[in-house]
Amino acid sequence: MKLNLTLTAAFLTGTLLNLNAQQPAKAKQPNVVLILADDLGYNDLSSYGNTLINTPNIDALAKEGVNFTQGYVSAPICSPSRAGLITGRYQQRFGYEFFAATPATWGVQDAAHAEASKNALRKYGAYYTIDGLALETYNKTPQGLPANEITIAGLLKKQGYKTAVIGKWNLGETDDFIPEKYGFDYHYGFLSGGSRYGSTDDVDFVVKDLPHLYWNAQIIKYGKGPVKLRKNAGTVLTTEYLTTRFGNEAADFIEANKNRPFFLYVPFNAPHDPFMAKKEDFAAVTTVKDSTRRVYQAMVKSLDDAVGVITKKLKELNLDKNTLIIFTSDNGGAMYTHALDNKPLRGGKATHFEGGIRVPFIIKYPGGIPAGEVFNKPVSTLDLFPTIAAVTGANLPGNVTYDGVNLLPYVNNLNKSKPHQFLYWRSGWAKAIRKDDFKLYINEREGKTYLFNISTDIGEGHDLLKENPQKAEELRRDLLKWEKTLAPPLWPSVWYMEYKNGNDINYFPI
Repeated sequence: MKLNLTLTAAFLTGTLLNLNAQQPAKAKQPNVVLILADDLGYNDLSSYGNTLINTPNIDALAKEGVNFTQGYVSAPICSPSRAGLITGRYQQRFGYEFFAATPATWGVQDAAHAEASKNALRKYGAYYTIDGLALETYNKTPQGLPANEITIAGLLKKQGYKTAVIGKWNLGETDDFIPEKYGFDYHYGFLSGGSRYGSTDDVDFVVKDLPHLYWNAQIIKYGKGPVKLRKNAGTVLTTEYLTTRFGNEAADFIEANKNRPFFLYVPFNAPHDPFMAKKEDFAAVTTVKDSTRRVYQAMVKSLDDAVGVITKKLKELNLDKNTLIIFTSDNGGAMYTHALDNKPLRGGKATHFEGGIRVPFIIKYPGGIPAGEVFNKPVSTLDLFPTIAAVTGANLPGNVTYDGVNLLPYVNNLNKSKPHQFLYWRSGWAKAIRKDDFKLYINEREGKTYLFNISTDIGEGHDLLKENPQKAEELRRDLLKWEKTLAPPLWPSVWYMEYKNGNDINYFPI
């Protein structure tokens, strides 16, 4: 859907954002804090039904803002999902269809390494290399966000905002794709898709999961000690638990820029594996017996604590009333780790089932949106770009196709229609479309097709394909129409993941 630009920025920022007549006009441009969790499942927060732990700081955002029950990402795996979020565009429009990395990231420099990695990762659901030609192309192709794509930071920097990304970048690991080339003034974190949370022999951490080649390669390269981080052009080492470190660094950035508008993007790597938790958080989780699952819950607790550090700093500086805060996840929970349960959703990370693409989604903006509202219509992380643009009064480039919508008129009940009739997903030969309440899943490689009614079957357990072939064909045509607008992938997928649901087995490229 191309964003309707007839609603002017003046109308959006003036009329929509000052619905409460008693809310004073804001003299300063609003700040924007975008917090992104990593692999956080739909029901991993107490506000979304988790009974194992409490997440009071994130829950407070929902109580003070809008809790979206049908929040979707544009991809079921972190790297392409983040490309869609940061640009407001389906990432397939510019060829960012698969996970971006380097051969060394996965240990697939050649066929022998690929086979070794395949065996080492088998406990995570059987990853396989596809073919030697794809691997050769993968190794030779620069992988990252195309230089001509406009990010949220690039847009707001032109508005006079100080911009920062603190955490996991995952939009390219080489110097060609560093955050500073995309409008960010400051980056503190790492470029790759994952990191250890601290020293593996630190007595203050509980370590349950360092089994596969990726983490072993990190230990070989950097040792078991402090985590190596990027600080713009320089490097720093930290012994602080990484989630805590990112929360504190984000608070320091807020303090340093309290007198000017800022855009702060905080993409945590929690609770992505490897499973490492602080002992104090592990001890605080008393509802889980399995030690690996207990570490996972402790990691979610640490994430909530770090969010609390950020929100507390905003309140201390009296910035919270003039700050748009967004909290969501890059994809659904990683079921293949066996550390969590996405029920009632089917599947998890890497799949196009609801468990892979439906995520926690919360927006708080005092005076601009109602507090305590629950919004039950489908929305997408693609909507964050135009929503942020509307809040900050930034004009969207007229020559760019945006796939999201400004959510403000919808949550303020000025637009009573759905934000989206259509949502689309594609990872090579695995693809899906949601149109209204119906969702079609197609796997061309396997020759499998499923049709579900999400409104009555959130767990995607009842295939309607034989009962309603006309609806399936309608959605298939709609999906094909969308696919014709996309660019070819810039690099191939060299992995696909096995997902089992009873006797049913599906494969998803990543």
